[in-house]
Amino acid sequence: METELSMEKETGDVSPRRRAMAPLRLSLVTLGVADLDRAVAFYEALGLERRVKEAKGAAFFDAGGVVLSLYPRHELAADAGVLPGRAGQFGGIALACNRTSRAEVDTTLIRAVAAGGRALRPAQPTFWGGYSGYVADPDGHPWEIAHNPGFPFDAGGRIVLPE
Repeated sequence: METELSMEKETGDVSPRRRAMAPLRLSLVTLGVADLDRAVAFYEALGLERRVKEAKGAAFFDAGGVVLSLYPRHELAADAGVLPGRAGQFGGIALACNRTSRAEVDTTLIRAVAAGGRALRPAQPTFWGGYSGYVADPDGHPWEIAHNPGFPFDAGGRIVLPE
């Protein structure tokens, strides 16, 4: 590998697998759901705006720079070439929404439960100096709702990670 890098520096020749490429960006998160209409109602109740309403069999929401997509669970599993898991079983992923204050964390958790979510862990102070709790959407996807004073927001409401 050092030889390849040295050769690239000397010759300026960049192999196809070494060509500059845009960095990986998370642009869309798709959740497999049992009942698309129920899932749409849940996320709309939390303030997300549905877009591309003419799309049949899927729903898309603007989630602040990332698209949240909802798709029937069995179809998503088939599309990915995997066996569908049981709804509500932990799949090794948790979505997260950071808020600007502890009060916003509490309000978001309350609204999520009122919209059909299930409380998983009440909000509490964290070891990292923040405050967070967990709620599951109607299909069991866990969401951490957190306030992290070390991760401020920019003017557009996007999180800013420190250097």
